[in-house]
Amino acid sequence: MARVLAIESSCDETACAIVEDLHVRSSVVRSQIDVHARFGGVVPELASRHHLGGITPVIRAALEDAGVRLTDLDALAVTEGPGLVGALLVGVQAARGLALGTGLPLFGVHHLEGHLFSALLDGSTAAVPEHIALLVSGGHTELVEVRGLGRYRMLGATRDDAAGEAYDKGAKLLGLGYPGGPVIDQLAREGNPAAHGFPRSMIDRDNFEFSFSGLKTALLVHVQRHGQPTSRAALADVCASFQAAIVEVLVHKARRAVRRSGLARLHVVGGVAANSGLRDAAKQAGVEDGFTVVVPAMRYCGDNAAMIAAAGAARFMAGCTPSVEIHTSLAIDEERQRLS
Repeated sequence: MARVLAIESSCDETACAIVEDLHVRSSVVRSQIDVHARFGGVVPELASRHHLGGITPVIRAALEDAGVRLTDLDALAVTEGPGLVGALLVGVQAARGLALGTGLPLFGVHHLEGHLFSALLDGSTAAVPEHIALLVSGGHTELVEVRGLGRYRMLGATRDDAAGEAYDKGAKLLGLGYPGGPVIDQLAREGNPAAHGFPRSMIDRDNFEFSFSGLKTALLVHVQRHGQPTSRAALADVCASFQAAIVEVLVHKARRAVRRSGLARLHVVGGVAANSGLRDAAKQAGVEDGFTVVVPAMRYCGDNAAMIAAAGAARFMAGCTPSVEIHTSLAIDEERQRLS
């Protein structure tokens, strides 16, 4: 058993959680959506300042909710990257202070490795099962072959915009505000996904790469030619068609990765894993092709510290050497991410 406290501050969520093995004792997330919404996206300097003000109250709340003290913990974990360097610094320095004061080992966790563990939280799986992971968020769209803890191989990634970024930019073009994903998803449920023929970029290419910048441009051209939708029904059709273009490509490539890997399990993780269209399409693909599809509980799709704690607990139990090294763009399958 390992009881781990973790801190996550890679972007615009200040989070702390305590996890006992893969069971969440507490998970506190302080969102900055209201801070950044008026700018249409995350402002790094503002994110760092709000992390500074929120980190201590969030840690205290996580300890209180779990009913534990620092002396009850076995280890600490923190997101070391990738992310905004100023935001990462706040979390890492707070974690280092806790480690210095308590003498507990501190494990730096790759943010995307945390997302891999989000699908295992509060579940019955003790070890990391072999699977294909579709990592989809505002900053990442990647297919990863997972063979166990620290055994990750990148199969393909986006060449430009991430899927979540495309949602946010699409919502901005349609005047729907930030963040755009939840709003587009809600409207898409009311619309006709075949109403507009938006492009499925790279869907026919025999690889595992993605591209969503062309879809964003196609939506821009549509708005320039036809103007903003003048009714909720028309807006819903645009959103449904836009979402269908993203989801179809994501699921098509994921199915191909599962088939070629010989594995029988797909995990869909990251902030966009909360999208109902993607969740439904992935599960339907699993039924049709005969593989298991796992998605995290909605509360663990976005950035949170519970997933970081779970990854940290796994590394602690595996006897890894505690270390933290801030990075902003290290890939999940680079050498440093392997078990030491």
